[in-house]
Amino acid sequence: MTDQPRYTDQDWGLLVGLPQAVVGAASAAQPDGSRRTLAEYQAGHDAIAAGRESGNPLVQAVAAEVVARTGDPEQGEELPVVQPADPHAAMQDVLSRAARAREVLGAAADGADAAAYRHWLVGVAESVVGAAPTGGLLGFGGDQVTPAEQQFVAQLRTVLQD
Repeated sequence: MTDQPRYTDQDWGLLVGLPQAVVGAASAAQPDGSRRTLAEYQAGHDAIAAGRESGNPLVQAVAAEVVARTGDPEQGEELPVVQPADPHAAMQDVLSRAARAREVLGAAADGADAAAYRHWLVGVAESVVGAAPTGGLLGFGGDQVTPAEQQFVAQLRTVLQD
């Protein structure tokens, strides 16, 4: 965590907590059954963990801390599935937190770190929404990414200015 000293504890907590919140909000963008939701959470957890292999030290540090807190998918540990009571409010909260993270990065990170973190978060959201198709019959057909999911990812990208 060589990057943490640049940030206040509150700001570091925001940067570390946001990837998990993105997983939950991206999954909540389209109501689904429990199997699809579980697949989305697993894809999100995998995408977060993959950040440990990033070429960017900030993304590596944040991903390592998230995995230390939530468990390592490579060890079979799964991110807990938390379905919000109000999906719209959860998505709006994540977008608000993402805007705050953009401000924090703008004040404390160099341009490469800020861009890498923003790109990684959008990638996490894209992994979640692309994890399992919605609709169809007996697992065939349906939309891989629904319009609601596309809209959430687009909003996240816009808020982060990615």
